[in-house]
Amino acid sequence: MAGLAAAAVAVGLGELVAVWTGPRSAPLIAVGGVVVDAVPEPVKAFAISVFGVYDKIALLVGTALLLAVFAALVGLAARRDFRWGVAGIALFGLIGAAAALTRPNAGPAAVLPSLLGAAAAVAVLHLLLRAAAAAEGVPEAAPAAPAARTPDQAASPQLAPDPVATAHGGPAGADRTAREAGRRRFLRLSVAGFGAAAVVGFLGRTLSARQGVQQARAEVKLPAPASPAPPLPDTVNPPVNGLSEFVTPNDVFYRIDTALVVPQVDPAAWQLRIHGRVARPLTLTYEQLLARPMIERYVTLACVSNEVGGDLIGNARWLGVPLKDLLAEAGPLDGADQVVSRSADGWTCGTPTAALRDGRDAMLAVAMNGEPLPVEHGFPVRMVVPGLYGYVSATKWVTELELSSFADFDAYWVRRGWAAQGPIKTESRIDTPRDGGTVDAGTVVVAGVAWAQHRGVTAVEVRVDDGPWQPADPAGTVSPDTWRQWTFRWDATPGPHTLAVRAADSTGQLQPETRLDPFPDGATGWHTISVQVR
Repeated sequence: MAGLAAAAVAVGLGELVAVWTGPRSAPLIAVGGVVVDAVPEPVKAFAISVFGVYDKIALLVGTALLLAVFAALVGLAARRDFRWGVAGIALFGLIGAAAALTRPNAGPAAVLPSLLGAAAAVAVLHLLLRAAAAAEGVPEAAPAAPAARTPDQAASPQLAPDPVATAHGGPAGADRTAREAGRRRFLRLSVAGFGAAAVVGFLGRTLSARQGVQQARAEVKLPAPASPAPPLPDTVNPPVNGLSEFVTPNDVFYRIDTALVVPQVDPAAWQLRIHGRVARPLTLTYEQLLARPMIERYVTLACVSNEVGGDLIGNARWLGVPLKDLLAEAGPLDGADQVVSRSADGWTCGTPTAALRDGRDAMLAVAMNGEPLPVEHGFPVRMVVPGLYGYVSATKWVTELELSSFADFDAYWVRRGWAAQGPIKTESRIDTPRDGGTVDAGTVVVAGVAWAQHRGVTAVEVRVDDGPWQPADPAGTVSPDTWRQWTFRWDATPGPHTLAVRAADSTGQLQPETRLDPFPDGATGWHTISVQVR
């Protein structure tokens, strides 16, 4: 308990100090960031497949549990020799400080949360171990058997018991009372340590939140688009329970990135640099970007980690500045076949230059579904590129575009084995009925979504058991850059059944049957579910 309380104080104080040194310098966040960067790719893929958008929470919880085990061992070691406890805490502080220094844009002050937290932990551990020693005291001895009385002793009168000794139980009772008092003091000090850690940590998080950019975001005045999004056809959003909406609400739009702490980028200080292999480097402020002509488009984004039938995909209405116009002003030089975008947190992404200049609605987005970008989705500015998986196109909190080449630079995920270029594959999904669900016999509406961004879905087919493929009814859409909802009316008979779906894109290519994992360039395969009809 002494080790755990000391570690809690170290983490809590680290959170408070990180208010001034930057949130990524807090011990748990710094170490977690190193884990994200260093963990083998199969482990990351497993975490995303199991935890989905909650992978960061799972990582922080796991890191905290490992720290708790380490802290308990430190406490046990310090009970034998306090120097071992000091060494363990020093190791914790040095690991946290070293991790903080590896974070992008970290300065010398980044070591302070871990080092000051470690110093406080040593003091708390010393105080609690002293209290623990007093609480343990000397083990209570078993009472000795009374000696046989001699005839003379038996004949002599017995002395009355000492009332003071009786009240305190004699020497053994006094030891027991002292130990109980020591235990109470130890527990009070331990609870005080945990309480202080919670209060200080909460205060640190609260102060960090107040330094955020939500107020600045609320004050943003979005311009009217020079080219508005086309109106949605009446056939979108068929009235089927369980079918994904055509437009995904911001608060449920999937989020996959490497940021354990969401970057807080002040739009007043934001700048975008376009440089590298260009004839005319550019630097834009947020105000200058908002002053440019904007387009508004519906675009579906998808994560390359999305499994067949997965939900790491969403469709939104984006407002932004066309990237082709900015690149035309900068003038890419010969050989600049890759645009390396950098996030405020140091993450890198490599996008084919051709994909940003071929006429598709690639943009620097400033708004999502009619409001400024949510902070979690890249406020103040992010990239949106139709037809490419997010790891090669959808940089959030973007601050830099460097014209380079694929031969000269590998971006974050490419270094970890993912394909350098990630065009989105044709896929489809059954939303309702759910896999393993039960439905009533008769007409059952099967529904879902299909996507082949920048090519467009032209047909969807459903198969029941081993029967023939039958055409589904695709709902309307506004461009080939969005998913399409679809429905299929099935005359369901009692018993177990298997349903499968596949789609075709505008090139005539059918979605392949072969099931492939997401690594290294996206999953393939038919989404298949089992249903019981009663």
